[in-house]
Amino acid sequence: MSHRKLEPGRLVVASHNKGKIREINELLAPFGFDVVSAGDLDLPEPEETGTTFEANAELKARAAAEASGLPSLADDSGFCVAALGGDPGIYSARWAGPDKDFAMAMRNVEEKLQEKGAVSADQRRGSFVAVLALVWPDGHLEQFRGEVEGEVVWPPCGEKGFGYDPIFRPDGHERTFGEMTSEEKHGWSRTEPALSHRARAFQMFARACLEG
Repeated sequence: MSHRKLEPGRLVVASHNKGKIREINELLAPFGFDVVSAGDLDLPEPEETGTTFEANAELKARAAAEASGLPSLADDSGFCVAALGGDPGIYSARWAGPDKDFAMAMRNVEEKLQEKGAVSADQRRGSFVAVLALVWPDGHLEQFRGEVEGEVVWPPCGEKGFGYDPIFRPDGHERTFGEMTSEEKHGWSRTEPALSHRARAFQMFARACLEG
């Protein structure tokens, strides 16, 4: 499958989430883009009516590209807990409520796991999923999906990262995402495999659209 190359220039990060914007900016930094966020441009947040990460990522990127006339990169991501049937999944942000209270959201996850009797490591499997969607003003779409598996831990550990990071310990590591620096969480370079879901999606995007 051939991909369209994205030339350096102005690029919209179609998000109002400061944590996501920071991480995407960090990943884009080596590639020479003039990055602005949807919030910087006062673009409204579209209603996320999709039923998959792919649909919601495309929806956000397409809305930003149409409103700005610029290539737009959106991320839709979430925390999926196996014992909860994949919840909170695409509703991860909604579990935090209008005040974006992720401490409450993490407690909700733990309470539901306790209700299920999920106490052993094999019963507390979880994953982070991220889908990046890049849309050009002419409507061309590219999408990339990254996932990372691990264990849901309690109590929360670490104050780095954002969202559900403090209760997710990726396989093969002794610390949660909340205890890792951005560099450690991304775990990505042009030669090494990425660690986080967002960095894994970004690595595929970079290889297909930035370096190709």
